[in-house]
Amino acid sequence: MDRDKGHIQSPALLKVGVLGIGFLFSFPAGYLIWRNFTGDRSSLTLLNESQVLSPLQRSLVLAVSVSVTTAVLGVLFAWLTSRCDLPGRRFWKVVLPIPLVFPSFIGAAAFIRTMNPGGFLNDLLQGIGINNVVEIRGFFGAWFVLTLFCYPYVYLPVAAKLQHLPSSLEETSRVLGRSPLKTFQHVIYTQISSVLYAGTLLVFLYTISDFGAVQLLRYDTLTRSIATAQLANKSLSLALGLLLLVIAGVVVFAERMVSRTTPSAGQSEIGPPLEYSLGGWRIPAVALVSFITLLSLGAPLFTLGKWAFDGIRRGSGNSQPLTLDGGQIWESTWNTLSISVVAGLAAIIAVLPIAILISRFRSKVGTLAHFLVIATFAVPGILIALSMRFWSLQTDWAYNLFNNTKALLVFSYVVRFGSLAMGVVLLSVAAIPRNLEDAGQTLGVTRFSRFVRINLPLMAPGLGAAAGLVILSTMKELPITLLISPLGFSTLATRMFSSFEEAFIAEAGILAVILVGLSSLLTWTLVIRKSDHL
Repeated sequence: MDRDKGHIQSPALLKVGVLGIGFLFSFPAGYLIWRNFTGDRSSLTLLNESQVLSPLQRSLVLAVSVSVTTAVLGVLFAWLTSRCDLPGRRFWKVVLPIPLVFPSFIGAAAFIRTMNPGGFLNDLLQGIGINNVVEIRGFFGAWFVLTLFCYPYVYLPVAAKLQHLPSSLEETSRVLGRSPLKTFQHVIYTQISSVLYAGTLLVFLYTISDFGAVQLLRYDTLTRSIATAQLANKSLSLALGLLLLVIAGVVVFAERMVSRTTPSAGQSEIGPPLEYSLGGWRIPAVALVSFITLLSLGAPLFTLGKWAFDGIRRGSGNSQPLTLDGGQIWESTWNTLSISVVAGLAAIIAVLPIAILISRFRSKVGTLAHFLVIATFAVPGILIALSMRFWSLQTDWAYNLFNNTKALLVFSYVVRFGSLAMGVVLLSVAAIPRNLEDAGQTLGVTRFSRFVRINLPLMAPGLGAAAGLVILSTMKELPITLLISPLGFSTLATRMFSSFEEAFIAEAGILAVILVGLSSLLTWTLVIRKSDHL
């Protein structure tokens, strides 16, 4: 192994740098744990209080309910679009994942203003004599909204898996006289269970970490209680944060244990998968898919479009001027794009050395850092925000350097979403043929020149996709942006959330349309278009 003088890419320095990166990724969770047991009041003394137990119970009930419902919907839709003669199957394959573009708080806002008293759908139903409309609020509202916008996390991986399962076992099951239901239960389920558990885990973690939807729907989960207590009762917010961290860790550990005991599917075979006839169930199946699509896609789009149209019409008149102008809208849009791009680039810079150390040097240091990065996926955004906010306020040098800065905001984004980039970057590095590097080394090309002229161009598509995933997630992130943004710095998500909280509906509609439009473009490019389920 050569050692080019003047370059920091030598393995020894690379290991030191990677260790530092791993430490930084684990710092927010570690600081939160440390503060719980070194503060004025230990978190253990608060665990039996109703202020902790009640939000804990509500969070668990909501997370389990949403996970179960999305698992059922995701598997059912994946089965219908991948293995059944569902009318318009190709159309449904494109449409069903689209609810991913909606941040949960935008979906919640749309349903609140549509179906609750004073909403146009509520008024319409009352006009035709239907007065007992279910109000979208509390547990039911949170369960309803999160289910509608989270089922694609299960649908996409299960549909992709069903597309590539070997058909031999199913054919044998059918020859032996088993019904399609028995075949699914005993043959197919065992092969898709690993991706089903992984998708359900995503939904569970998303639900327990969600802040925007439960805040608007007035359902007191751990995240809402943390946000409420972080100024008035610091000890309580730290205790709630530790509890949320423990729940996330236990659930991830349990999912990993279950996945290890789950048998893996065989190799996919050439040829189309078996197709099952729905028979008399075709019309009910289409009706169900259409109904869920109408709720999860049609209703929010119509509502946001109506708000935006009303806002543009008001903005062009003088009777009721908007509370924000074109300059403020552009400022929020630019802030959203710029900070997201910076976070995406920073995430690539952070995880690329780890990927190189693992792929090129098979280093245990790289493996450790990789584990620390991936583990942060289970840390909810509000906990990262809480930890970094307290750290910057309680530490003198951190307060002077980082408090109320974009640097701290970008760091929090990278810790929250770096795990999304890690896998893609690792695959990109591993895909580079070693003989190209060997040839460059034989010709006397320095390590840095080989990286710039050979490795980087080959990795560029993968690095771009990884950065895009981080950018997409950062654009929609709410709790980190709300708690850590510098004064006067607002993104589309935070300004839209504040506008809705203050009942400026038209303004919220304009901002939401822009945010959903940007999110749709990236989701289609990075997720739906490249998915194996199509």
